[in-house]
Amino acid sequence: MSGASNFPASQVIVIGGGLAGFSAAHTVMEHGLRCLLLDKSPFCGGNSTKATSGINGSQTKTQKDKGIPDTNEIFVADTLKGGAKQPELAKVLCNESGPGVDWLVDKFELDLSLVARLGGHSQPRTHRGKERFPGMTITYALMQAYEKAVEKGEKARLFNKAKVTELVVGAGNACVGCKYEYKGATLTEYGPVILCSGGFGADFSSDSLLAKHRPDLLHLPTTNGEHCTGDGIKMGVKIGAKTIDLEWVQVHPTGLVKPESPNDKILFLAAEALRGVGGILFDANGKRFANELGRRDYVTGEMWKNKAPFRLCLNKAASDEIIWHCKHYTGRGVMKFFESGAALASHIGCSTETMATEIENHYQAAQKQAKDPEGGPFPAYPTGKSWDEPSGKTGCGKKFFDNLITGAQFASQPYYAAIVTPVIHYCMGGLSITADGEVFGAKGPIPGLYAAGEIAGGVHGNNRLGGNSLLDCVVYGRVAGRHAAKWCIGKNQEYRMYPIEGADKQYTTF
Repeated sequence: MSGASNFPASQVIVIGGGLAGFSAAHTVMEHGLRCLLLDKSPFCGGNSTKATSGINGSQTKTQKDKGIPDTNEIFVADTLKGGAKQPELAKVLCNESGPGVDWLVDKFELDLSLVARLGGHSQPRTHRGKERFPGMTITYALMQAYEKAVEKGEKARLFNKAKVTELVVGAGNACVGCKYEYKGATLTEYGPVILCSGGFGADFSSDSLLAKHRPDLLHLPTTNGEHCTGDGIKMGVKIGAKTIDLEWVQVHPTGLVKPESPNDKILFLAAEALRGVGGILFDANGKRFANELGRRDYVTGEMWKNKAPFRLCLNKAASDEIIWHCKHYTGRGVMKFFESGAALASHIGCSTETMATEIENHYQAAQKQAKDPEGGPFPAYPTGKSWDEPSGKTGCGKKFFDNLITGAQFASQPYYAAIVTPVIHYCMGGLSITADGEVFGAKGPIPGLYAAGEIAGGVHGNNRLGGNSLLDCVVYGRVAGRHAAKWCIGKNQEYRMYPIEGADKQYTTF
């Protein structure tokens, strides 16, 4: 059915002002339509601005410039091995990743020139810039571009402190708009709706989705902002939307603990990129206990088995590669600089010799791995064999090593270190979507209702790989944006991709 012929649909409504919301909004406008973006918070950004490691992309211009032999097929295989259960959704995520990253660089003039390898990835594909957190950099760029469009009256409207309370259903059980509270009034807007309102990882109330589906996690802290209460999921369910995987809530292994307030409920996250550049995890006794580049659920599981407090430690070469992050964390009081490894060991409460031995064993494992990649005695992750005993004994042997030093160098080597703990980070589950970003109802997709970002379930399965959340926001934000625009215009009308100013190619077509 044609949305345009059944209600006054001259716009698309986007609910949620994070990266998914702004990716959708820009895509809607690229297709020549007006967009209304609503966010219940006083300011936009959401959890997207907190993302600290980067955005994944395969076959990107940056990878090609660096000679990285990544392909969409390899990325799909890594994502499925990492936990994704629906190949059709994973293929869209990965196949659209290169065009999505290039869109950010070309249209918004973003620096995404650095590439790292995060846990569970067989190729370096996590892109970030030289300064600041990538989530903040990317989201602010799209936010500011949208705000400029609002100021110029270019098809864009934006309301903050606008709490959406209800989705409006029309003929054929289509979603034809929403009701929202704004400045003391209840207002109604019409148009297809794209839900980009995030997950429920900060709702610890007794009737929350977290309490219903994962009560065992209620005692943990969270990295989520207090706005993450699952409102969009609940509104979707009220009009018949199906949910999927709500029990799969990701616990991230490295929430940053402030020593003077160790019981804080909302924690800042230590970017996985810190481990990607060579950061090492130590237990309370100064011993390594896991593959630092294993899946997030695996690293968290190994932490449960070992003795806290745990520390994430970066030698000089590793910290130099990601120094902006280290200085930022240090300024926040959640990371500390040590003049030497000896000082670090003393702070932990173990001997310098203990940690030097761990560093030397790590170094020797890397040398053996380089010399004989498939001759190690332990199973490696994601595939192959490993020489690294601490991780090999867990069944998840380490095979990628960066910024190494020898045990003899440890005592005099400067270090950055932080106390880390498992923390609620991401809801893999949410509203069930199609590969076109449509929200499923009982009898198929609900006309006029779309979802993107963390609210959309099924994309990541039971474990999300690092760097795939920002990607999910961009890819499915753009997918939902163009399909909502197509539905709004109507199937019987001429439809084409509007040109993108300043770009040398079209990024998406039907």
